[in-house]
Order: sequence, then C-alpha cells, then structure tokens
Amino acid sequence: MRAPEFWEAGTIGAKLAASVLAPFGWAYGATVALKAANATPYRSPATVICVGNLTAGGSGKTPIVIAIARALMEMQLRVRILTRGYGGRVRGPAVVHAQADAAAEIGDEALVLAAAAPVIISANRAAGAKLAETKGVDVIVMDDGHQHFSLAKDLSLVVVDSGQGFGNGRILPAGPLRESVEQGLARADAIVITGEDNFILPNFAGPVLRARLVPVDVLQLQNRRVLAFAGIGQPEKFFRTLRTLGANVVGTHAFADHHVYSHSEMARLRDRSYACNAMLITTEKDFVRLPPSQRQDIHYLPVRAAFDDPAAFTRLLKQVLPRVRVDSSG
Repeated sequence: MRAPEFWEAGTIGAKLAASVLAPFGWAYGATVALKAANATPYRSPATVICVGNLTAGGSGKTPIVIAIARALMEMQLRVRILTRGYGGRVRGPAVVHAQADAAAEIGDEALVLAAAAPVIISANRAAGAKLAETKGVDVIVMDDGHQHFSLAKDLSLVVVDSGQGFGNGRILPAGPLRESVEQGLARADAIVITGEDNFILPNFAGPVLRARLVPVDVLQLQNRRVLAFAGIGQPEKFFRTLRTLGANVVGTHAFADHHVYSHSEMARLRDRSYACNAMLITTEKDFVRLPPSQRQDIHYLPVRAAFDDPAAFTRLLKQVLPRVRVDSSG
C-alpha cells in the first residue's frame, strides 16, 4: 500500500480525516494490547532476537536484520532469520531456497534476507521457530515481529526512521502507527534509530543505537544518467540517495510498497530509459521481485546498515547470546 497523504500533510482536511478515523485507530491499538496481554508465547531453546517497528512502511528493518545476522555468524553462531514473507503466497513454515524460490511465492524481503543468511518463512512465528530448531540453530532473528506474540523474545529491538518518526502520532488507519508509541516502547529492550535526521525519542530509558543505511555504490553513479523506479515504503528516500551519490536522475517512478511489476510496466520503463539515454535503476527489494526474464539491463543499489557505535551494538547482542559459543569464538 502507499501511505495516504493525510498521514503527513498538515492541512485542515488532513487533520479532519485523521480525527474522523481516530476511533478506528484506538480500536486497532486495543486489539494489539489485548493480544499481548493474553498471549501464551512459545519459548524456544534458541535465543530469539526480534527486529520490529511501530509504523507501517519502511523504517530500515531489513538492513538491520541482515547486520544482526551477519554479526552473529561472524561469532560462529548458527543463525536463522524468521520472517512472515510479506507479499508472497507461502504461509509456511517453510525453508527459503534463495535460488529456486520466486518473489511471488515468498516475497521480496525474504529473498533479500536469504542472500545474507538462512531464512524460514512462517506466518505463525512459533511454528517457524520449531522448524528452525530441527535445522540446528543457536539464534533466531525474527523480522518484523514486534506486534506478534506467539514466540517469546529474548531481545526486542524497535527500529525508528529518523525522518518519518511516528508520523502524525495516530494509529492505523488514522496514521501510520501499528499501536500507540507508549504501548510499543514499553515492550522494547532497545531502539535503533536509522537515518541522519535529528529525531528525539520520547520517554525511553533503554539503550538507543543509531545506524545509517549506507549505499554500496558498486555502479559508480557519479554523473551517470539514471531513470529510477521503486515500490517500497518510502520511494523518495531511494531517489534522494541516488542524487546524494551524484547520479543525474532524469526521471523517477514511484509505485506502491511491494508492487508487482507487469510486463507492460517494465516495457514502458525500458522505453523511457532508452529515450532518455539513461540506466534503469531500482532497489534490491524491487530487483528480486522481478522475474529473471525481466532483470536484463536493470540495475539495483544495495544498502547496508552501519552502526555509529559498533561496540555498543555488539555488547547489546552478546547480553542475550548463548554464552559458551560466543566465548569460544573469541
């Protein structure tokens, strides 16, 4: 879905629309609180680290999940990423085979994650954890699970985009929040703020880490003519990144989050790129969503999460990790 304009606009009409929808948001937030209060979560013998957020749309969770998984694997720990597989048809529990599975089956995020670490898809997180245990696992990194309560968590991280923050402060559908900020932060062990905007987090006493999503400019984009397209939570962030790298962005095309591109749409984008003598470029999530037959001449810009204080990031992880294996890794 694409975020409604009234979530961010400050006009009278936008405020009126949010006010009218506010009671539905209160009800939505109450259902999350009810589920949390009445849940009987499964306790896995593996350590469970959850990476979630409080808002709909992109906050940078995927690069954070990948950074955590890679850090754990460098410690010689056996890691499985557990994700819902949003945008795909598979509900699981199922093991992702990165080369064989298609984005239409398992979702774009699962494919991106699978390039970094072994992935299990499961709408039921407890069932997914049990499958991971049969494969041999020390740590389960749960992607987007802060509002899911079937699996007990040893460490809950909430990712906040510094530019978006908490939007208009209202709960879906009146605003981008999945639950109230107070309610969501009360279950968080630590916060990761992504981006470079000056965002002040309200009323949170736990650890707060900052991370930047750093583009890996393998294409050497300085002064190159590019035609950019993206179907992610915040396409404009991607377009701004290209400009920051010095690319000559001759045109942009924004689509809804997790958009499935048709052959005709890709043909029009290619025709436009040829007419502009520009390279077609998109995000990694969009790229993996394309069928292999549509990837020719399409380029993507990978990003990675870089923590401002890597030592603090490592200390936070080690607080909950299996002690013997971590110590033996040096």
